[in-house]
This record gives sequence, C-alpha cells and structure tokens, in this order.
Amino acid sequence: MAWTTHDIPDLTGKTAVITGANGGLGYESALALARKGAHVVMAARDQEKARRAAERIQESCANASLEIEPLDLGSLSSVADSAKRIVSNHDRIDILLNNAGLMALPERRTADGFEMQFGVNHLGHWAFTAQLLPSIKKADGARVVTVTSTAHHMGSAVDPKNPHLEGNYGAWKAYGQSKLANFHFAIGLQRCFEDAGLAAASLVAHPGLSDTNLQTHTVNESDGAFVARFFLSLAQSTGMDQATGALSQLRAATDPEAKGGEFYGPLFVNNGPPVRKPILRRLGLDRAIDNLWQVSQRETGISIELRARSREETS
Repeated sequence: MAWTTHDIPDLTGKTAVITGANGGLGYESALALARKGAHVVMAARDQEKARRAAERIQESCANASLEIEPLDLGSLSSVADSAKRIVSNHDRIDILLNNAGLMALPERRTADGFEMQFGVNHLGHWAFTAQLLPSIKKADGARVVTVTSTAHHMGSAVDPKNPHLEGNYGAWKAYGQSKLANFHFAIGLQRCFEDAGLAAASLVAHPGLSDTNLQTHTVNESDGAFVARFFLSLAQSTGMDQATGALSQLRAATDPEAKGGEFYGPLFVNNGPPVRKPILRRLGLDRAIDNLWQVSQRETGISIELRARSREETS
C-alpha cells in the first residue's frame, strides 16, 4: 500500500524544526507532524505569514504544539540568532526539515554577498544545521532531511573557484546548482554522522512536481519569463497538491524503516506516492562533496565537525 501521513508514528514528546513552514510543503509538513503530536518549530522569514499559518494549523488541530521562530536564511546573522534561540529552548531536536528555498530568480545577492539561490537554498541551511547540531546530537536517532528537486539532475557541482557564478549566471543554472548542493549536503552530512559514530541520520527528499506558491513566486520575480510561466502552468495542470507533494520529505523524516543516506521522492519521477529512490550520479560524488564542504566552510566561516556523544551526553 502507498505510504501516507497515516503511517507517521506517534511523535508525542518529539521536537521538529521546519524551515519555510509558513507555506507550501513546509506548511503541510508542519501540519502533519503537529497532528502526530510533535512540537513544531515553524522557522520562517515572513512572521505575519507564519502567524497566519500557525492559526490555520491550530484550527485544524486544536492540540497542536507550535512555536514561531524568525529565520532569514539569506542572512548569516539571522541564522545564528535563530539557531541560538532554538538550541537554548530545546535540549533535543528530533527532526530538522531543511525545506525552505527559492527558485530561478534574477541574479541578486544575500545580506552576506552570496548568490541568492546558493546562499539561501544551501549556505543558509548549512549554517543553520551546523549551529543546531548540539541539540540534534542529543536526540535519540535524530533525522535531518534536506529537500532537493528533480532540477538537481540539471545542476553542476559547485566550483570552488566560482561558487556564486560570477559572470556566468543563469537563473535555472543557479537553481540547479543549489539543489544539487542540497543533495550533496545530505549525503555528506550522513557520512559525517557515520564517521562520528552518531545515531543521527541525514536523508534527502524531493517533492516532484507540486502545485505550490514556489512557481508563482518565480513567475512574479522573473517578470513572467516564459520558462517560469511554463512550469507554473504545468504544476497547476498536472502537479500534485501541496499535501501530496510533502509526503516524500515526511516519509524521510518519520518512517521507522528509512535509513541515513537514503533518497525519497515520488514513484513516477514527478508524481506518485513517496518511495525510496536510487542515488544516481555517483561518479565524482566524493570529490563534489569534498568541494562543497570546502566552499561552505570558507564562505560561511562555519565548520561541521562532529564527535561521538559522550557517556554524560547520552544519560
């Protein structure tokens, strides 16, 4: 039988942090996890939109345990402040869902001077994840799920000499690079967990073609460019609804049978129930991950260094 939200186990006592939880797939993920008893930290840049989203979840699930957290992934300062508050308030984080993202925008920069899509989709999540690791490590078998896209197949691995595509920018090229970085990050993080002997697991998921506000935002930001309008029309006519699109990341985050390093997506590439997918593009994978780690540490000044939990930490 196809996996659905009914298969999510009881999450009472668990804490889940979701980026971009104020709309689209993030909202549906927050709703599903809250219904199963998790305390959900809704991390989002637009606080008013997040407040309205939390109210809708509360209306649908009166017992929902929710917390709204300001987070701008385009600002390392905002990321640091948010992570510090979350770690201070939550000794353990059981699920981190790196969901937020931008798609195919005109060239622009983050507050720290990064190319916007690489900066928000990857570097912001790199910094956020790294600074939440103290609480992630303390959870019993935490899950970190990073959301990629089928567009990662058209992306190129990050070039350490030009990670921000200076003089060589293309909206979809930058998007593909950022989503392949998400893919490489998830696999690389799992290797870090394994090397440190940690029980935490890192997985990657993609939603397929889902009818969310992401396509609409891209059309608005690109002044109605043809490719953006084409994908918006395709999503509206053939795409899955938001709740169905969120199933792959929810399965990666909650299925007891899912394992670190696995990849979840729709059965029929862009549509269908969530299933485990093969890891493709293995040639050059190690080098791509090494380069991504080098670039991410250099650009953000933040390292991901792990050690096994001590006896005191596990007690």
